[in-house]
Amino acid sequence: MNDVPSVIGTPANSTTQTSAGGAPGTDSAEPILSRVALLGNPNTGKTTLFNRLTGLTHKTSNFPGTTLDARTGRVAAQSSDQHVTIDLIDLPGVYSLELRQQEADVARAVLDGELAPAGLKAQTPDALLIVLDATNLGRNLVLVGEALRRRLPTVVAVNMIDLAEKRALRIDTGALSAELGCPVIAISARSGRGLPELINTLSRTLRTEAVPTRTAPGTDAELRQWAERTVIKATSGPSESIGHTFSDRADLVLTHPLTGVLVFALVMTGLFGAIFTAAQYPMGWIEQLFANLGGGVDWIWATAGWEPGLLHDLLKDGVIAGVGSTVVFLPQICLLFFLISLLEDTGYLARAAFVMDRALRPFGLPGHAFVPLLSSHACALPGIMSARSIPDSRERLATILVAPFMTCSARLPVYVLLTGLLFKDSPWLAAAAFVGCYALGILAGVFSALLARRTILRGSTRPMALELPSYKLPSLRNAVSSTIERGMVFIKKAGTAILAICIILWWLGSFPKVEPPTQAVELRQSVSALAETEAAPAAARTKMGTPADEQITVADVIARADRIEHAHAKSSSFMGMLGRTAQPAFAPLGYDWQLTVGVIASFAAREVFVSTMSVVIAGEEEGDDEARNQTLRQELATATRADGITPIFNPATCWSLLVFYVLAMQCLPTLVVTAREAGHAKWALLQLVWMTLVAYLGALAAYHIASSLLS
Repeated sequence: MNDVPSVIGTPANSTTQTSAGGAPGTDSAEPILSRVALLGNPNTGKTTLFNRLTGLTHKTSNFPGTTLDARTGRVAAQSSDQHVTIDLIDLPGVYSLELRQQEADVARAVLDGELAPAGLKAQTPDALLIVLDATNLGRNLVLVGEALRRRLPTVVAVNMIDLAEKRALRIDTGALSAELGCPVIAISARSGRGLPELINTLSRTLRTEAVPTRTAPGTDAELRQWAERTVIKATSGPSESIGHTFSDRADLVLTHPLTGVLVFALVMTGLFGAIFTAAQYPMGWIEQLFANLGGGVDWIWATAGWEPGLLHDLLKDGVIAGVGSTVVFLPQICLLFFLISLLEDTGYLARAAFVMDRALRPFGLPGHAFVPLLSSHACALPGIMSARSIPDSRERLATILVAPFMTCSARLPVYVLLTGLLFKDSPWLAAAAFVGCYALGILAGVFSALLARRTILRGSTRPMALELPSYKLPSLRNAVSSTIERGMVFIKKAGTAILAICIILWWLGSFPKVEPPTQAVELRQSVSALAETEAAPAAARTKMGTPADEQITVADVIARADRIEHAHAKSSSFMGMLGRTAQPAFAPLGYDWQLTVGVIASFAAREVFVSTMSVVIAGEEEGDDEARNQTLRQELATATRADGITPIFNPATCWSLLVFYVLAMQCLPTLVVTAREAGHAKWALLQLVWMTLVAYLGALAAYHIASSLLS
């Protein structure tokens, strides 16, 4: 029997063992449980190898005290004489263990036995599995040399050997093994080539606890010279001049200051368009699903003959609506990570970051920040989550903090309402104001980043130095795996907190319960009289403010009574009380208590401003009937304040509101994700306070400037 194991990825709490050519559990030998750290440069296919070995049954946790995710999985293998069960830890991709950045800090701490993913005890790994890119050995060997100094049992996997062979590049794994003093296996993680031999070698290394027989030079300068000598001894192939390979020719275009920007603009426009448009279909399906679930609650109550009460409202308006408000973002998040994973796998994303570095570097942001900022124009949630690709921790945090300044899709209903009120008969001016909102958000974001990098996130701004990976076809397997993983992280960790917040907001808007207003009671009384007297329709029209010659129905009267009762309940709720209490603070911005209620309610989600104002002012929410929505907007445009004369939405107030909604942090899900991605709730609090302060001062300036110009 050959000493070649079969490899099965199993969940971390599984003890399944599989014999080569046999059934599970046929060998009675006691299994050996070992821990192996998976180390490598970015873009070496390390995660692809991890997924292959664990069979995509890994779990994602985090390293305590960091914002970095950790993939952990169990690899069960059977050789001719033993079982080996390996807990595999996928460390963050690093170019060097000596760098002062969060990824390198985490890798060093794990290798030193000071840190482990959540659920595992911190201990020094039993062995290292280092992944190299066969097409770029020189750069990768620097990390190998640093790892060899730690004197841990080590196996080196030279990945992408198939790509190297296509380029007629030959790698002598025997010579490379002799130079490194540890086993070297040529593999292709994408196709699975060489994986049985890799696991067999790793198993043997763990069993014998064989440490490398060679140690790399001690100084950095000597280490880089050693890497070059090792490559010369272990590789051979055609000598090609710079600019003659496909990669060189492509890079001349894709990293050029002019053509590189044009190509990047086209690629990002496609990415942005896909997130902004294609995701709308599944988002609509999800909204419809939760609407049906809410209708299902109504059906259950009606079938059982129960009167709708507190439990009904909690389930429908609190739990279902709260979960729906979270899950509806899932298509955008999944689509973003799927497309980014494909772009990264091709090798293009590194070129894009290099091109954009020139534009963002003066503001303290790296080129890596452009994709998160661009994605935030669809939704800040996936934008913030995609900031994980930024290597420097300070630059990553600055990007997270300013991403919500970008105009997201949730702001659009507010922009439509306010620009429509300001420029009712001038669509081109309304369009110009719309564009101005986007520009204002971008300027506020980049200058806030500049301020943060000069103060609380002070640090040296280094020119971007990154390895341009080789071009290759993307792996759909990896893209799907990454998408599922990120989607589940969002649902599990963000959804629970958001749901709790939504239930609290529902309670604030639903209590205390109050008696219906007199006008609503009289309208309901007039309904019962419609069938008894001919004078009742005229009386009902008078109470409703309907012209005498306009026909009304019982349904019209009941609907009007419901709207009045709903508006009265909203204004009398704790949310309404809060609006009245806070109104003096918003008075300098030109807001009365009704606008204050709308602004405070939209701190949960800014898109609820329009519906909140429709309820509070017009007594009815917007719906699917466009004609009715036009009527509601007209009612909002002509609504007056308590004096019965001053319009609620006068031009100066509209400008103030527009600036406030461009700049304010009004999205609780974003705050939850910021706290998670930044590693502490204090950053979310800072984001909320700073954006609210900027929005308040901006709205104050807009109100007084507009008032002076329009007076």
